[in-house]
This record gives sequence, structure tokens and C-alpha cells, in this order.
Amino acid sequence: MSLKPESRAATGDLTFPAYNAPLPSTEPRMNASTDPLLPLSSIPTLPRLPVVASMPWLYHPEGFMARMLQLLEQHRDAGAIRVPLPTGHSPIFVGNVDLATDVLDEARFEKVLEGPLVHIRDFAGDGLFTAHSHEENWHRAHRILTPGFSSASIDRYYPAMVESLQALCAHWRRATGPVDVVLDMTRLTLDTISLAGFAHRFESFDRPTLHPFLQALARALQESIDALRRPPFLFPLFRATRARYRQDIATMFSLVDEVIQQRKQRPRADWPSDFLSLMLDAPDPGSGERLSDENIRYQILTFLIAGHETTAGLLAFALHQLALDPALLQRVRAEVDALGHGRMPSMKEVLGLDLTRRVLSETLRLWPTVPAITRAARADTSLAGRIRVPRGQPLGLLISAMHRDPTVWPDPSRFDPDRFLPGPTRARPAAAYKPFGVGKRACTGRHFALVEATLCLAVLVRDFELGPVPPLTLAPTVSPKPRGFFLRVTPRRGAT
Repeated sequence: MSLKPESRAATGDLTFPAYNAPLPSTEPRMNASTDPLLPLSSIPTLPRLPVVASMPWLYHPEGFMARMLQLLEQHRDAGAIRVPLPTGHSPIFVGNVDLATDVLDEARFEKVLEGPLVHIRDFAGDGLFTAHSHEENWHRAHRILTPGFSSASIDRYYPAMVESLQALCAHWRRATGPVDVVLDMTRLTLDTISLAGFAHRFESFDRPTLHPFLQALARALQESIDALRRPPFLFPLFRATRARYRQDIATMFSLVDEVIQQRKQRPRADWPSDFLSLMLDAPDPGSGERLSDENIRYQILTFLIAGHETTAGLLAFALHQLALDPALLQRVRAEVDALGHGRMPSMKEVLGLDLTRRVLSETLRLWPTVPAITRAARADTSLAGRIRVPRGQPLGLLISAMHRDPTVWPDPSRFDPDRFLPGPTRARPAAAYKPFGVGKRACTGRHFALVEATLCLAVLVRDFELGPVPPLTLAPTVSPKPRGFFLRVTPRRGAT
């Protein structure tokens, strides 16, 4: 990640600090002799200006989460930081494993919606990722869909993974110059989840540009971040942007609703074995009820968001790291070469690629695809026995900061897949590594994503030479991705 200092422009008599400068002040701490627990006001807090709140101190060329990682690394001793926003909210972010251990306790904290998820709910509704924990549709969909995402069920979707990967490989063999890695990984993962999820082929590698659906989805996701940075008084200036946002949502709804209706019009005996058929046909084992068409729409959009956006970033970061590290690349390639050339590996073979999987695990440590989750206290409680947390108080867990806590991860910025060998893994606290979320709200599709990513990374490393690689910078998107990552790919001799 690029973290070079960059000065901000002066405005009147106020000069904003460089984006990596220490906080100019924090709120005073309560005297510990009068109360054994410190109040939330003891947490280091960014300065607040009228109207714009702390926005001048949140600038980073790689986005909000990159800046938050900097701030939490500067305040490791405190382990948390408060961020006043123009909306009037002052979210608290936690980044140390000791504090996170408490926040991850399912008996004391639960997931709540904050930040971009509040806006993503506009088009993902009460889907699995954006539903409130008390909503019945979450419980109903979770009971229906969890068996379909189990590790034992993934083999039925493996042919879709192979078909989409074959299209990517053909596209790379035709390449006459550097390929746009993030764009191609986005095409790959979109085609995979749409084919596996509801038998729809976007055929992204046959198009000169992204499908209009994906363009609408990308704009809507970006607006979910951009809206958080706007002071309320500026909202009238963004009427055109909001109108486009509503139109993008209508575009997504139209395509998904059409897919649902087309499936329902087919004889049931002709339905493929995919997630859409499961949602239309399977009753909830708890209540006996089925999902409504509206909720199925939200679940499909959730699959498309979570199933392509995050896995695309994971693959792009992993490819960047392997292209940057020839020795590691050769180790991974030797593991995959042992399976043989000229064919796609079987799912059983993919599951046996230990080093390839550990490369992905280490990639998720440094660049978790969901960089933050928010949890709220179920009752009055405390953090690490020293900070009072009232009931209902939301706390944002910055996963990327937890994954770089030097008390758990020695030399945390170094890429080292051997951290995930059995010995080191058993020695770490559970809170140190949470790339797929927590407890019952953890990512339902994590097995699907890891099989897909392992297959893709293995075949691309086996069949193509990678490089040279540009320096890594991040795009300020909902799910982190490399920015401007173009890579020259050349078919390896003997690869088909």
C-alpha cells in the first residue's frame, strides 16, 4: 500500500495536516481513581470542524479505509479511534486484537448495519448480508441457503467455475498487450456466480465493455460510499447523481426480476440445480414457508455483490503478489504443475493445493475483501475490562488493522503464506483472523469463494507467465482492489 505523505491545501488560516500526520488532540481521559472503567470519550478522537466534521483529517488517496488503517496503527496503544462525520455520527473503530476479542463475542455483541451497508440495503434489501439480525427473512433465507453453500455442496457448482475460467484463459491467450487484471477478475467472478447461482450467462469476455447490469451495480456501490462523505446541506447539489442511482437500482431489479419470472415459467422438471431453484422450491425447515419473489431478488443481488466484488479483489491482490515475488511464484507453480498440464484440475485436486490456499489466506490477511464490520453491544459491557460500552453502542471492527496487529502478527506488513501452516495457526487467538466475518453472520459463501479462487489462481499460475508488475496502490472502492493494475501475461510453453 502506498503511504507516502501528501500535504493538503491551506484554507484561510487553517492548514489541514498531511494525511499521515498524528492526531492533533484527543479528548481528556476520566480519572481512573474515581471510576474503574473509562468512558468512550477516552478513546482518541479526530478533531471536528463545523459542517465538515473530521473530513479534512480523513483524506487518503487510496480511500477511507486506508486512512483508518493508518490512524489505528498510530494509536495501537489505545486500540480504537472515534471519527466524527458530517452526517452527525461519530463511529468508533477498533483495530487491536485484544479489544476485538470482546467485540467478536456473540453473547455480548451482534452485527448492525452502519456505513455503506445502510445504502447498499437500498438495492440488496433484506438479503443475507444487509438484513438486520431480527428480520425474519434473514433467518428464513439462512436456513434455506446454508446447506446449498456447504463445502459438501460446492461440487455441483464446480462446472460453472471451470467454464468461466476457460473463457478467461482464452481471453488472456488472445491478449496482445497488458491485461486489466481487476477488470478481468471482475468479469470472471461475475460470470461464475451468475452461472452457478441462477444459470444466467453474462458472457463478459465476449463484450468490449462491462454488461450494463454490472456498470449499474458498480455505480450504485460507489454511491454507497460517496454518500457518506457529503454533509447534509450538500444533498440538493447531487440530485442528478441520486437520480442516476435510482435508475441504476431499477436496471438491476429489472434484470433479476426477469430471470426469476423466466425460471418460474419453465416446467419444474427442467429447472437446473442452482441457488435460484433452491430459493424458489425449498421451504424453510423452520416455518415451512418459502421466500417471496422480492426477497429472492435481494438474495440474488447479494450473491452478485458478495460473490463477484470480493473474490475479484482477492484474486487481483494474489496475482499482484505472485508477480512481485518470483520465488513464491515458482513454489506455487511447482505445486500446481505436479497435477499435470492440458486439463482443468478436479475439485478434489484443487482442495489439495495447500500452498496455493495459504497464499490466498495471507492475501486475505493483508487485504481483507470486507475491510470492516460493525457490531453493537447487546447490554452494558466493557472492552478489555477498561472501557465502558453502553447497550446499543456500535463499534466498527477494522479487519485490516486486526490482521496487522504486531502483537499477533510479527512483521505484519510482510507477505508470508507460512503464517498459515498448522502450527502458527493453532497458536493465534481466534480474533486475529476474520476475513469472512463473525458467527452466524459470517459469509455464507466462503467455501464457494475459496474453491473458485484456488482453482483460478492455480490455473493462471500454471498456464501463464506474469509480469512485470506495477507498484501496488488501492482503489477507494467498497471492497478494496488494486488500482491501475495492468499485467503482461504470456502463455507458458507447453500450456494449453
